[in-house]
Amino acid sequence: MSKVSVSLFALLTAATIPAVAQAQSFDGPSVGIQGGWVENKVRNPTTALGPVAVDASHDSAVLGGYAAYDKELGKFVLGAEVGANIGTSDTVSGGTGTNRVMLDSKRSFDLTARAGYLVTPATLVYGRAGYTNDRVRTTLVSPTGTISASDNRDGWLIGGGVERKLTDHVSARMEYRYADLSEGDHRYDRHQVLTGITYRF
Repeated sequence: MSKVSVSLFALLTAATIPAVAQAQSFDGPSVGIQGGWVENKVRNPTTALGPVAVDASHDSAVLGGYAAYDKELGKFVLGAEVGANIGTSDTVSGGTGTNRVMLDSKRSFDLTARAGYLVTPATLVYGRAGYTNDRVRTTLVSPTGTISASDNRDGWLIGGGVERKLTDHVSARMEYRYADLSEGDHRYDRHQVLTGITYRF
């Protein structure tokens, strides 16, 4: 079973978890922490050192946090969120012979909007879309030496998930995200499955 299939199954399962709070709203400001799985996929991306010849992907863990504001409108919820994530051991590497290329994502942040529907008073199913930015350090290793440089990659992301109220102020969520940080035909894609715990003020 693919990671995406597993992720979709987990999202559906999360919606069936019993909740303590059945009539609490999703209104107002909130903060949270999140973590999960990330896959970075690259194909000859443009970098701070110019285009590099690498066609590879790498899976790793990711940790982060977010702050959001939501407004509940009947059975619909609209909101905005800013978040930041740091990968762990997420370097994508490739190359040929004695020449090696390493792309290390140092941190990413995103600014997104989300829209959701309350399937129950305590369960929100939602979609997400917006802007993302990634700080990437590129290192080239060759017999003549090693050079490195960093740049910021701008892109967009889309995703969706389920959020479930557990108490008056605490909820749990799980979502899938896809981000495109490519430039032209030079590919840089990211897949994420994230779980989070939210505290709502």
